[in-house]
Amino acid sequence: QDQFLSVFNQQTTHAQIDKFFSHYDLWGDATLDKSLKKYGFVKDDITDVFLTHLHFDHCGGSVEWNDDRSGYRTAFKNAKYWSNEDHWKWATEPNAREKASFLKENILPIQKSGQLDFVPVPRSGNFGFMPDLKMDIIFVDGHTDKQMLPVIKYQDKTIVFAADLIPTVGHIPLVYVMGYDTRPLLTLGEKEKFLKQAVDNEYLLFFEHDAHNELATLKMTEKGPRLDEIYKFNDVFGY
Repeated sequence: QDQFLSVFNQQTTHAQIDKFFSHYDLWGDATLDKSLKKYGFVKDDITDVFLTHLHFDHCGGSVEWNDDRSGYRTAFKNAKYWSNEDHWKWATEPNAREKASFLKENILPIQKSGQLDFVPVPRSGNFGFMPDLKMDIIFVDGHTDKQMLPVIKYQDKTIVFAADLIPTVGHIPLVYVMGYDTRPLLTLGEKEKFLKQAVDNEYLLFFEHDAHNELATLKMTEKGPRLDEIYKFNDVFGY
């Protein structure tokens, strides 16, 4: 819970905290530390943290309280934190619509740490390449400005972390767009292009906000791209 508590400043009331946790509290007893330990790692082993965007539900775990709980520090002290310059400016000079989702307590400690680095933003098209991590990136602007979807090739598969372009299996149909999106019509165009790519290239889509489905492939139907097969990581990669 410390990772979520870090979004509050000292002026926050208990009523506000209770209301926040009624919507966003952690579920179960799983923690990031426990998950890493399962595979033989600790947080200090992490070399890179890739931030698709800086809404609190996507970057809140990047920081934690310092030892005396007087401020914040990065949760992964040996890692580079990756954003892009356009989105960083968008988040640190927020518009009224998104201001409540860009919490400075989650963002500014990353910059202060000296661990922040920026991915180059393509000035034509929406496809970029990240040499440091040897992966492609799809840039999309409908949900928020310059959200980044990492395209990861592993073994003989291509995994795309769909972030908030397609947050759950239920958002696969083209017109099912989130009310949170700042430019919903732009999201439609970006989704249409991406869904076709996902079918043509047999992408495994990883859904950030889906509590029940980890990975899925798509197929083309007479109604457009639709869910094909659902997988667990263990089924595909053996761990």
